[in-house]
Amino acid sequence: MKTKNVVVILASLILGVVFMSFMNMQEQKKGAPWNVPAEYKSMKNPHKGDASLEKLGKAAWAKHCRSCHGNMGLGDGPKAASMKTFPGNFKDAKFQAQTDGEIYYQSFVGRDEMPNFEKKITDEEERWAIVNLIRTMK
Repeated sequence: MKTKNVVVILASLILGVVFMSFMNMQEQKKGAPWNVPAEYKSMKNPHKGDASLEKLGKAAWAKHCRSCHGNMGLGDGPKAASMKTFPGNFKDAKFQAQTDGEIYYQSFVGRDEMPNFEKKITDEEERWAIVNLIRTMK
């Protein structure tokens, strides 16, 4: 009888945690459209398709981006659930339709809960390596 009570309590706790996680996800709002300056929209990626930057991009992603955006850019990183705004899904066709410059602006200038990384990631090659990595998240 005692074992049955423990199982019921554990199952209730697990269901409660799952339910609360779902409720938190529902509370997140979708971010407003970005107002990206024209100079960024037309910005060209000088390292587009440069496979030699893959390792650099993955390391930078792990250090700066994965905690909110997750391993695959789905917006499911460990910090994402505590955010007011959903971090976005980089697999989304609408997101991928943006120019490299727009992704660059959003990734490094930031706004609201998306921090500004201009002082943390100062190397241009590393920045473009992250943009290139994001492009692979289709």
